[in-house]
Amino acid sequence: MLLGVRHHGPGSARAVRGALEAAGPAVVLIEGPPEGDALVALAGDPDMRPPVALLAHAVDDPGRAAFWPMAEFSPEWVALRWALDRGVPVRFVDLPAAHSLAMAADPTWGDGEGDEDEPEMRVDPIAVLAGTAGYDDPERWWEDVVEHRGDGGDPRAAFAALGGAMAVLREEYGDGGNRGDPVREAYMRLQLRAAVKEFDGRVAVVCGAWHVPALAARVTLAADRALLKGLPKARTEATWVPWTHRRLARRSGYGAGVDSPGWYGHLFTAPDRPVERWMTRVAGLLREEGRLVSPAHVIEAVRLAETLAALRGRPLAGLGETTDAVRAVFCDGSDVPLDLVRDRLVVGDVLGRVPDAAPAVPLQRDLARLQRSLRLKPEAAERELALDLRKETDAARSRLLHRLRLLGVGWGAPAAGRGSTGTFRETWRLRWRPELHVRVAEAGVWGTTVLSAATARAEARAVAADTLAEVTGLAEDCLLAGLTEALPVVMRALADRAALDADVGHLAQALPALARSLRYGDVRGTDTAALGGVAAGLAERICVGLPPACVRLDADGAAEMRTHLDGVHTAIGLLPGGAVPAGRWGGVLRALAVRDAVAAGIRGRAARLLLDDGRLGEDEAARLMGLALSPAVPPAEAAEWIDGFVGGASGGGMLLVHDERLLGLLDGWLAGVPADAFAGVLPLLRRTFSAYEPGVRRTLGELVRRGPAGAGGRPAGREPGAPGFGPGLDRERADAVLPVLRLLLGDMAGPPGPGDRGDPPGPGDRGDPAGPGDRGDPAGPGDRAGLGHEDEPEEVGA
Repeated sequence: MLLGVRHHGPGSARAVRGALEAAGPAVVLIEGPPEGDALVALAGDPDMRPPVALLAHAVDDPGRAAFWPMAEFSPEWVALRWALDRGVPVRFVDLPAAHSLAMAADPTWGDGEGDEDEPEMRVDPIAVLAGTAGYDDPERWWEDVVEHRGDGGDPRAAFAALGGAMAVLREEYGDGGNRGDPVREAYMRLQLRAAVKEFDGRVAVVCGAWHVPALAARVTLAADRALLKGLPKARTEATWVPWTHRRLARRSGYGAGVDSPGWYGHLFTAPDRPVERWMTRVAGLLREEGRLVSPAHVIEAVRLAETLAALRGRPLAGLGETTDAVRAVFCDGSDVPLDLVRDRLVVGDVLGRVPDAAPAVPLQRDLARLQRSLRLKPEAAERELALDLRKETDAARSRLLHRLRLLGVGWGAPAAGRGSTGTFRETWRLRWRPELHVRVAEAGVWGTTVLSAATARAEARAVAADTLAEVTGLAEDCLLAGLTEALPVVMRALADRAALDADVGHLAQALPALARSLRYGDVRGTDTAALGGVAAGLAERICVGLPPACVRLDADGAAEMRTHLDGVHTAIGLLPGGAVPAGRWGGVLRALAVRDAVAAGIRGRAARLLLDDGRLGEDEAARLMGLALSPAVPPAEAAEWIDGFVGGASGGGMLLVHDERLLGLLDGWLAGVPADAFAGVLPLLRRTFSAYEPGVRRTLGELVRRGPAGAGGRPAGREPGAPGFGPGLDRERADAVLPVLRLLLGDMAGPPGPGDRGDPPGPGDRGDPAGPGDRGDPAGPGDRAGLGHEDEPEEVGA
């Protein structure tokens, strides 16, 4: 009995279950690698929960691997569980992974089954059949003829019809452009012959419908053996690994993925009324996200989906109809909440589980042990993890994640945290993907535990590093990961590279990582004395070599050196006291700020850093700005100086807001730029000022429109205010807020009294001699509730 199925099709899965119940075969053969036969019993373990996948990889190259995924609604999984539940033998009969993996790496074979980068088949049989039936959407055709098909009648009839259709396609298209199919089908025919002979013909084969005509064809034993002769072979290992619905949706590898695994899983598991149950799940999701969804919405969405199905001539509402109904009823026509439904439900983040008894490399077992002890559960959905490194558990979690990153296992990635920016906090974004099991297997060559493997990997990278920045970055990684045994090797490589590298740019690029390492060492309790000496030596060499290196640079070189300047400035601030002599770095910045041969952007940036550190007075800063913006300086060079001084995310906008002298100089220079030069400096100025916050840009515009505070610009009788603020105190405007305060605070603000807006001032108002009711005097009119209790709060402005 040949049961041709669509991989991961719930309709095929239901039909397979019905056909097996009706036929009662003595053995079940499933399309899959024979290496999985030893793992079949694990599928019946209570701890095994699909989606899962058979993973086979080459022993000498774990990165050369292939997956055979199975979901709860996969026909192969249904057949496997049916056989295990009834004690029926079950075998995998596809070409062994030992051959398919070797074929994938052999140029003479090119694409072998299981190659993650294999090209898609030239012929999509489902698409051809759908087009023949007049459908423009293969998924919609498959739903109508298979997924929405009732359970009545002989379940084997559907397989016979589908097998006949595939026979016609194979006559037309042959192997469909997949060179590996004839070899695979020859091996499957050999296994089928042996099973028929062993079990007296009571055999059921569950395979892709595309292969049914080839398995039913009359081919001689000699011809099949001839096809299999001389195949390349590799030593392989196999195991079960967890899989995800999201990974099932990817069209790569074994069995082209499905677009909607979450929807297919729902169709397979829903006992009845699938549309109503689906709409209920959608409503629950949207309510969790804060949207107003009522039972009436669910009822109306179901009615709309069924009406759309009737209008479109479909037997039942499918995913297209339910999606249209959800968009119209639940989402008010918006695709934004609909995208959430697609992501969470139509695809989903379901992650399978395999029992601990499944074979695994020692490194994988150690990682699983650490995940349990640290309560770090692998999850398919992305989540954010905030760590407080002062807590031992969080510090251990941080070390584990950093060690895995060093091994190339990207389970987590550092993210910008919200709240504290101190070194004792870390924020990670975690997401477990099935292919990380392959990365763990690859990393197993470095050691049997996460710690030993990360240590060996760090030492190997230190020896092979080509640049100083690479070694300093590795030193930082070792400190973050707590790899104390690898640090001596890394430090020797760092000292050697630092002694031989004379490029100031390389030194400047390396120093920030060292400074961060020293800082992290403090909070993590790591001995960083050796790092401190290297960092101090690098800082001194940078102080000597930076000014000459900033002379006569082109635009790209100046931009790169300005980035290095910012990094070095931040790094020197992180170094422990005494690493750089007091005033040493300030002298370097001053030399850069006043030397005409230095690029304008670097001069402006150096002046700004001096100003921020309090090493440059405001008058001196204004003088340097005046020189940089003088008429003798070309407009393009002046614009570069401005970009260096107030550009980027350095807070230059607020500096201009609070220092009207600098703003006036800039405004005057900009107004005097010749018309023929204005177009040349405009892009740089736009880049500079577009980085400011909208509120900062608005305030600058208001200040420029008002003009500089000075003669003729200030109303008579107003005292001068602080730079960037309005002149003096406007009492009338200040008093105007009192009625609003009373409205907000009620009785707490007290009744209106003398001196409020519109009333003549009375005793006790601001600026007049004290009168009754002022602080320290007996109660008078206008005090709270007319009482002057000493324990009552003092009134403000009454």
